[in-house]
Amino acid sequence: MGILDEILATKRDEVTVLRHPATRKLLQRTALAASQPRDFAQSLRHEDGSLAVIAECKRRSPSKGELSPDLNAEVTAQMYERGLASAMSVLTDAPYFGGSIEDLQLARAHCGLPVLRKDFVIDEIQVYETRAVGADAMLLIVAALDDAALHDLHTLGRELGLGVLVETHDESELDRALACGAEVIGVNSRSLQTFGEDLSIAEALRSLIPSDCVAVAESAVRSIADAQRMADAGFDAVLVGEAFVRNDHPELLCRDMASCTVRR
Repeated sequence: MGILDEILATKRDEVTVLRHPATRKLLQRTALAASQPRDFAQSLRHEDGSLAVIAECKRRSPSKGELSPDLNAEVTAQMYERGLASAMSVLTDAPYFGGSIEDLQLARAHCGLPVLRKDFVIDEIQVYETRAVGADAMLLIVAALDDAALHDLHTLGRELGLGVLVETHDESELDRALACGAEVIGVNSRSLQTFGEDLSIAEALRSLIPSDCVAVAESAVRSIADAQRMADAGFDAVLVGEAFVRNDHPELLCRDMASCTVRR
């Protein structure tokens, strides 16, 4: 069993709990009553041609182990905002990434940025939960879903006002993302099987993403040079986690990445 299969098996157990009738009704009611979300997609479109940075709160990962176990979501959110990040991503998976809903809510409460819930969404109840806990956007991983689920979860997310980042790893997954109506498409340069990283994957796929979609380069962006490389490839945004949470002054690195110019 690969790590993705293991994570998804754990996630199915979590979903079983969320599907309890009382919990389900509460999440749906709270989601439908939630205030207007911040516009995630629009935050990544910069008319001045500068690169948008999605800065991530990430405590650990299955491939790298502990990254920032003592991360303070409130302080981190404020640093990212000072660093001119365009949006935030917050890991909420606990078993494998050490994240929590509390991290997301603290981060959002202490900055004005749109906040992406980064988790493994496989069921509609998680979409309602995402909206109910105050996230502005959610992640859908194409490799974790069949076509019907991808379409239905994307549609529900948009109906609830959420931004949806649809993550791909290769051309076939990109085709599936476009078929579900994705408006924000991520290309992850990290293999879910080997955890190997290669930015040329993102470079090769960028030309296949339509100009009316927001293109986001995910993973393996650790330096200003990496960020500029993705900007040169035509990506509108980069999602950066490890490089920031390992840095003593992430706001400075974030600001430098945000100064890169996108080649159209």
